[in-house]
Amino acid sequence: MKKLCCSYFWSHFAALICLTGCSVVAPVNPGDSDAQVISKLGRPTARYQDGGQQLLEYRHGPAGQQTYMARIGADGRLMSYEQVLTMQKFGTIRVGEATKADVLRSVGQPAEVSTLTLPQLEVWSYRYKENNVWNSMMHVHFDKSGIVRLLQNGPDPRYEEHDRSSDGGRR
Repeated sequence: MKKLCCSYFWSHFAALICLTGCSVVAPVNPGDSDAQVISKLGRPTARYQDGGQQLLEYRHGPAGQQTYMARIGADGRLMSYEQVLTMQKFGTIRVGEATKADVLRSVGQPAEVSTLTLPQLEVWSYRYKENNVWNSMMHVHFDKSGIVRLLQNGPDPRYEEHDRSSDGGRR
């Protein structure tokens, strides 16, 4: 009986942790050295220079919906650690001004890269969980000179296909 109660408790505790994922404490702390950050999180998927600071990208993908950036100050210490695939972060990308380098520093590497031949735009697509609810994709369109010309949000087709197949193709 005791074993069953413990099992019941831990399964419900795990479910509670999953539901409160937004409040989970980051595995790193402001003030940690860059070596401590890498020791705790592993090798970053990319590094970007941002003035005197460095950004360490931790991408969970390419099909993942989360990318974390660890901002390391000029002193070699962690300043911040945040999930960057959010509407708020996409909102900081300035159409007509931002470059590919700016986008990489803001939201990291895309899940997909494609080209629209008629308007001659390169499109970087990012999978993310919009408002922590909807499986979405943000498409960032660049012109030939590498400047952002359009941000376009929509549902992630990977999940749309699943929805269509589950109802026998009726829609």
